[in-house]
Amino acid sequence: MAHRESPAEGAALGWALPFGLLTPASWVAMAAQRYLYAYGLTPQAFGHVAVVDRGYAATNPAAYFHGRPITLADHAASRWIAEPLRLLDCCQETDGGQALVVTSLERARDLPQRPAVIAAAAQGAGRAQEQMTGFHRGDLTGLPEMGAVARQLWRTCGLGPGDIDVGILYDHFTPFVLMQLEEFGFCGRGEAADFVAERRLPLNTHGGQLGEAYLHGMNGIAEAVRQLRGTAVNRIPGAARALVTAGTGVPTSGLVLTADG
Repeated sequence: MAHRESPAEGAALGWALPFGLLTPASWVAMAAQRYLYAYGLTPQAFGHVAVVDRGYAATNPAAYFHGRPITLADHAASRWIAEPLRLLDCCQETDGGQALVVTSLERARDLPQRPAVIAAAAQGAGRAQEQMTGFHRGDLTGLPEMGAVARQLWRTCGLGPGDIDVGILYDHFTPFVLMQLEEFGFCGRGEAADFVAERRLPLNTHGGQLGEAYLHGMNGIAEAVRQLRGTAVNRIPGAARALVTAGTGVPTSGLVLTADG
């Protein structure tokens, strides 16, 4: 039987593909352009995420960008992919795998490695959300699905942005890292570029999908566990609470992980 797209997905893409929006980068670029316009920013705002992620990757032997930190000038010199996104705003294509073991806390305490505790988990979707588009929504400068996840996570675990020691945010494209920080309440709307530039929160300490590898975020969960165990390459001293998020621009999810004890 021939494969057929679902009618809903086909209808959604039918509003974008004929006009040249053929790739995830082009879909994200539409929202990114609106974000810059709304807050009076330039594409350098996205460069701060690219620099931070590749900086951590440069000291991670497992990362594609190991030994290759970048600067804002490098970011600005990289070629356009879909304006305002440059090459260094985009994640890699990576072949790889990641294993995670989830069990009861009692069982985990009997295992050789120090456990990380799942303090909260949440899933969410935004109103009128499509696959990776939703250009008809009233505001393209945020990620409502991630806002729904944020509210549920904070409510479930009783923590807030100020309690998080390290953030592992889904970074297939740099603009959505900024929007996530704002949806989770780490800073105000339009303020995330300065938040990242000022290094107010250790962010994607393995290099993220931009700098380590694109494994659809599974390697980010592993990095959060390593941070809580104190075994990460770029260890954040005393890290006891980590936020991990999943794909953005689609129905999404997130975790708050804490150290045991």
